[in-house]
Amino acid sequence: MEETTYKMPLIGDDAPAFKAVTTQGEINFPSDYEGKWVILFSHPADFTPVCTTEFMTFASMIDEFRALNTELVGLSVDGLYSHIAWLRKIQELEWKDMKNVEVTFPLIEDIRMEVAGKYGMIQPNASNTQAVRAVFIIDPKGKIRTILYYPLSMGRNFDEIKRIVQALQKTDADNVATPADWRPGDDVIVPTAGSCGVAKERMENQTVEQYCLDWFLCFRKES
Repeated sequence: MEETTYKMPLIGDDAPAFKAVTTQGEINFPSDYEGKWVILFSHPADFTPVCTTEFMTFASMIDEFRALNTELVGLSVDGLYSHIAWLRKIQELEWKDMKNVEVTFPLIEDIRMEVAGKYGMIQPNASNTQAVRAVFIIDPKGKIRTILYYPLSMGRNFDEIKRIVQALQKTDADNVATPADWRPGDDVIVPTAGSCGVAKERMENQTVEQYCLDWFLCFRKES
């Protein structure tokens, strides 16, 4: 029998479509999330320590993400009943300032690794039986906008994941770019001058609201 092979999706590609059973019922992805941003993320296995801290953190931030019109969808290659048992156990745990944490976002059952295969979440040099810690940020049109991969041993930075969503939404809305370590409210970068005339004008006519370090690096104040 010929083995199914997948091409790993890249930034700008359509998010690979799938139908899956989850802890919140069946989903059709990404069509069920049209008009919303989605964070699709994988974890190696249920009842593992790093994953437990990650799910507690994601679940505690769900309202913050929903305020950004962003939904969470998790995945591992474990079965549905294992997922349910693990999520029930998470509710009993207390870590940092998190306790009685209920995971209400869907967790995909992917025993056959079909979804993980479509998204390149199984990486044989790391593990043949577990998904790596992958994060796909998908926009309201179903396009992949960001891809993050973490090793099995390292928990993700959830503040950074939220910051990425905020930055993508800002750049889409205002046709700007965000500089290093940008946070909401920081100054943004305006598109580079496309001609000598525009470059000269920008350098000669700087304002409090828009200033340039050089012709190719101009900022707009946000506060």
